[in-house]
Amino acid sequence: MKKPIIVIKFGSASITTSKGELDELVVSEIARQVALLHQNYNIVLVSSGAVAAGKKHLQQYGGTLIERKAAAAIGNPLLLQTYSKYFAPFQLAIAQSLCERHHFSNRDQFLQLKKTYEELWKNGIIPVANENDVVSNLELKFSDNDELATLIAVGFGAEQILYSTSVPGVLDADGQVIPEIKVIDKEALSLAKKEKSAVGLGGMTSKLNFARLATQMGIKAVIFGVRTQDGILKAVKGETGTVCLAQPCNIPSRNKWLASGSLVTGKIQVDDGAQKALKARHSLLAVGVKKILRDFEAGEVFEILDEKGIAFAVAKSKLDSKILSSDTKKQNLEIAHADDIVLL
Repeated sequence: MKKPIIVIKFGSASITTSKGELDELVVSEIARQVALLHQNYNIVLVSSGAVAAGKKHLQQYGGTLIERKAAAAIGNPLLLQTYSKYFAPFQLAIAQSLCERHHFSNRDQFLQLKKTYEELWKNGIIPVANENDVVSNLELKFSDNDELATLIAVGFGAEQILYSTSVPGVLDADGQVIPEIKVIDKEALSLAKKEKSAVGLGGMTSKLNFARLATQMGIKAVIFGVRTQDGILKAVKGETGTVCLAQPCNIPSRNKWLASGSLVTGKIQVDDGAQKALKARHSLLAVGVKKILRDFEAGEVFEILDEKGIAFAVAKSKLDSKILSSDTKKQNLEIAHADDIVLL
């Protein structure tokens, strides 16, 4: 029987010391617990920490973009060496997977990535993914590794995604862990404090936003403290941290990719009639378009907004937005087929 997939994300703050150096005690615990889970799951580790590991080797590190890239180039092998060191006693090999945003927005490249991971799992090897900071284009970067982890989880059809943090979970106004969130709505998102760690890019807002995407795609998400005793093992069982429940989802895998992994380039606003038609699973016709807010070309993905300016769907275009005019609206031209539209 095929093993279920779990994606576990470790942020810089959760695996580094107060001095910003890799915390080998935490990494050793990750290895021990993941080795136990490995028997029953296919696992992807998404680990930050390369910049944190490498920056001490740069003179007068100031955190500029180029300095971060240089620190990542130094830190990537150091990070992998540390993981290898602590997985070795469990006879487990790891593989490095440096990802860029276009690996997910291009479906052919994404499927190649998926096949590579499946080959690694077949051979009992655990992939450790991280953004390829050394060459990533600033405009096409992941917002942080929470996004990378979520795209892997959604694209691969994971059962669960675990976001480790330096705190024990999502906290309420009194500083107590909220054990369960049924639906991540505006109220739930307001629980996140705005600060982020000195070594990381994300924060609780990022985790809740991407946990929301994961749960909408039918994946259980858990936000937990990595320094909790047996935290990973407990998180998988829903016994620690904040468990965000998976929502019912019958979207085909290709459309899950369309809603999460694809790069959205265009943006249009439609009228109420078009919105109702799309929600009834009809195609998008030119007659329902009120305004083109950002151009797109044939084959590109665009966002669909309602009359209030709220995004409610994404779609893959059949044509170039620049050909849309009053004439094409009269002809009722099809902009996107129903099979290429995903409601959010």
